[in-house]
Amino acid sequence: MIAKLLPVILLLVGTAGGIGAGIAMAPAPEPEEHAEEGMEAKKEMAEKEMADEDAIQYQYIKIANQFVVPVVEREELASLVVVSLSLEAMPDMEGKVHAYEPKLRDEFLRVLFDHANMGGFRGAFTRSDMLEPLRIALREAAQGQLGNAINDVLIVEISRQDV
Repeated sequence: MIAKLLPVILLLVGTAGGIGAGIAMAPAPEPEEHAEEGMEAKKEMAEKEMADEDAIQYQYIKIANQFVVPVVEREELASLVVVSLSLEAMPDMEGKVHAYEPKLRDEFLRVLFDHANMGGFRGAFTRSDMLEPLRIALREAAQGQLGNAINDVLIVEISRQDV
């Protein structure tokens, strides 16, 4: 009987320990007067970053064809995910993007297949917290091929069809 309860007891003890550690390690709240100064500084910094970004005019380059990603579960095809991507790039990058498109498609497919194999397209896969790792990986793949001239990779369309 105790052997059946041991996992439940360990789960409760572990959860309580985690909550206690989180409370103990939480940062102390800022005093009110310093908090207002900090908020103003953060607001100014955010406005400055937005002004810097506004100074750069990016161009948006659509990747020619959609990406079709099979989702395999229990050694069987469970669904297909179709993704359309665009690149947010520095001006005059369109020619270089099209020249590197086969390599970019290969890198993007590699990232999409890895995401599918890790279960990234299961369940509520369009939630922003589920797509964020995919966005980051796609951006890093594009920047690996074309450098910092690529600012971002935009997921323009995404859909899943269960089979």
